[in-house]
Amino acid sequence: MVGTTRPEHPLQAGSFESLPPPAIAQAAEGNYRKKAMQYGSTLFALAILGGAFVALGGMFATVAATGSQTSLPYGVGRLLLGSVFSLGLILVVVAGAQLFTSDALMVMAWASGRLRTSRMLLAWTTVWCGNLVGALGTAVLVFLSGQYLFGHGQVGATALYLAYAKSSLPPSQAFFLGILCNVLVCLAAWLALSARSVADKIVALFFPITAFVAAGFEHCVANMYFVPYGMLIQWFAPDSFWADLARLDFGSNLPFISPTDFLRNLAVVTLGNWVGGGLLVGGMYWLIYRRPADAARSEKAD
Repeated sequence: MVGTTRPEHPLQAGSFESLPPPAIAQAAEGNYRKKAMQYGSTLFALAILGGAFVALGGMFATVAATGSQTSLPYGVGRLLLGSVFSLGLILVVVAGAQLFTSDALMVMAWASGRLRTSRMLLAWTTVWCGNLVGALGTAVLVFLSGQYLFGHGQVGATALYLAYAKSSLPPSQAFFLGILCNVLVCLAAWLALSARSVADKIVALFFPITAFVAAGFEHCVANMYFVPYGMLIQWFAPDSFWADLARLDFGSNLPFISPTDFLRNLAVVTLGNWVGGGLLVGGMYWLIYRRPADAARSEKAD
């Protein structure tokens, strides 16, 4: 989400004081401009990492969710799912990577005239494609590892359930779930910019990310992993896997995952994520803190 470029922190170097909201806005504008201006190859490589990191969070969440449907209350199970999924976003921020969802905040630099429209659109396209490559590649690696066979196939059954649940959402519902998701993701990125240490960043990320997963909101990069992984299991799992599911009474309850439904879901959720992050977070904070008159007053106060 924040990537490897150094934020433009208005506070002095070495200070551990967190940034107040006007200073976060200033840091976000400068930081996301720097991210957009990176070389295309660097941006794409960091985006591959971003997709892979989110996919690892998805893998962790799939394992944690296995069995929780019958042993835990619904809300507690979702809380567990969200808390472990936050691994992916923690890796993105701390290790350094690019993520399409939080890069929606580039609109702040664009609105201030510091980033051309063409450059912003190119950066978004590059990062989205890199995220897709990273997430798909991780899905293939996890499938080839046979990890879905663990627990006598229960992990694979959970992966199939998650993939179908996401791909079968009505488009209008997926769109609004995508908006709500990226409001929380971009707020997590916003809070992480205020942090001055790794521990601060992890704490700042944990609750917004846990909240969006627990609430069932839709993240396009996560879906680039969850749904293809389910489809790989559906198409290529051996007969022994399906026999295990039949013995556990899972096999008859797993519907077909349609590639067409996946592509439609991905397009709609991507659009919803952009609206939630770009307009409702980046746009609102730009209007509050970075309009020319407000920005000048804020910087003079600093």
